[in-house]
Amino acid sequence: MKYLLDNNLPPALARALHQLTSSQYSNHTVVALKDKFHANTPDEVWIKALADEGDWVVISHDRFKKAAEPEVLRRAGLIVFLLGKTWGNVPFWDKAYQLVRWWPAIIEQSERIAGGAAYEVSYRFSGKGKFKQLTL
Repeated sequence: MKYLLDNNLPPALARALHQLTSSQYSNHTVVALKDKFHANTPDEVWIKALADEGDWVVISHDRFKKAAEPEVLRRAGLIVFLLGKTWGNVPFWDKAYQLVRWWPAIIEQSERIAGGAAYEVSYRFSGKGKFKQLTL
């Protein structure tokens, strides 16, 4: 699988997750949106491009509520993990720590899903990590 971290997450975090992930899963990659598309690429454009390529999972702090975004995301059939509100209020290192902590659960959940789905990732991790399914 291929994982894309949206522009609202640091590209350095995507690169670090790629290194960690590729050491355990040879068929998984993690990239920052800025490393795959121009930074100002509209969401609708990169979402459609990922859908055309297939096998992409998106991790974002965005809520995709502007204009046609929810509909484009639904039609794309991507797996999407949206970080809860609390994620936006924490420093970089705390965010990095929590995302690394959640990462195995994100991989496991994304491998179980066929077709599109959206989940909220709460900041607080407990047990094996449980996601709230969302409707976009």
